[in-house]
Amino acid sequence: MPMTAPRARRRRPARPRWSWNDPALRALVYQALLLGLVGLFIWYLASNTLHNLSKRNITTGFDFLQQRAGFAIGETAIAYSPNDTYGRAVLVGLVNTLMVSVIGIVAATLLGTLVGIGRLSRNWLVSRLCGLYVEVMRNVPLLLQLFFWYALITEIMPGPRQALSPLPDVFISNRGLRLPWLAGHAMDWILGGLALAIVAVVVIAHWARRRQDSTGRIFPLGRVALLLLAGLPLLAWLASGAALEVDRPVLTGFNFQGGLTLTPELSALLAGLVIYTAAYIAEVVRSGVQAVDTGQWEAAASLGLRRRRVLRRVVLPQAMRVIIPPMTSQYLNLMKNSSLAVAIGYPDIVAVTNTILNQTGQAIEGIMIIMAAYLVVSLSISAFMNWYNKRMALVER
Repeated sequence: MPMTAPRARRRRPARPRWSWNDPALRALVYQALLLGLVGLFIWYLASNTLHNLSKRNITTGFDFLQQRAGFAIGETAIAYSPNDTYGRAVLVGLVNTLMVSVIGIVAATLLGTLVGIGRLSRNWLVSRLCGLYVEVMRNVPLLLQLFFWYALITEIMPGPRQALSPLPDVFISNRGLRLPWLAGHAMDWILGGLALAIVAVVVIAHWARRRQDSTGRIFPLGRVALLLLAGLPLLAWLASGAALEVDRPVLTGFNFQGGLTLTPELSALLAGLVIYTAAYIAEVVRSGVQAVDTGQWEAAASLGLRRRRVLRRVVLPQAMRVIIPPMTSQYLNLMKNSSLAVAIGYPDIVAVTNTILNQTGQAIEGIMIIMAAYLVVSLSISAFMNWYNKRMALVER
């Protein structure tokens, strides 16, 4: 029988030897020591704070949120009365902050995009005016702009009896802007139809994009979206059978009654935030458009496309990949800058929580509530924009 060669013995992997000369081990030890020191410092601050509060007979915790608030809030987007709890008051301030942030982000995006494209216009006057707007607004502090708009509305605008009326049933005075508004039980149905229309537009837009990628045919999304946004709320109102009337503002005594009111505080805050942030967004849009290679303009123009269509169909979709990351920072800045509302008396979450901590003495808890609210909203905006950025990013095949 032929002799077989002996099998080679498998070498067992050598056990790692812990040595201080190993850079990985030293890095792990240093990080563990640093983490321990940070934890010890936080524990010392927390224990020292609790000890000092207990010596001064100051209660801690968030039980005060269940107590009766006892103060009024001048402007609320949801129902509120002084008999509600402090927790309800905090919710009102948070909703006011979110409302200002959402309206401000949408308006600043539209205005900033127009100004940014205007800076690239071939028209000398339009380009210079947009450039002047950007340079002036970016170099004037936001707080001063808020004071300017608030003084302009409250000091220069006439009183209610001499209110300006640029349109029928629209009045501008030092009490704010009054607009006609819809009222009645059918509003719930109309809002439901509008929400359904928005969802339908998003779904159809996704389908139209996939259809265009596969077949090359363009779906008339704009006309369909307008039809859905106008038709579904109308159908919902007709299906509800509920009454719907127009609530018009009427001068009664020294002020207007009825209609939709934009108070001087809200108007000044929105004007300041939108105009200030739009200047930064304009620069983001301008730099994003200029980042697209000029060959894209020339290639599209050689196909006979007009400049507006080239900008909308060719250049902006490519520029979005450059625009989205810095645009996220501007959205976060607008949301955080809304905390300056306390300077002109708008009841955002900072102003409401300041009133609560002055009444209860729960300063630490109040500051923690404000920090947590801004942290959650900021992380939510960042998560959404990161998701959108991934969808817009080029995928290698």
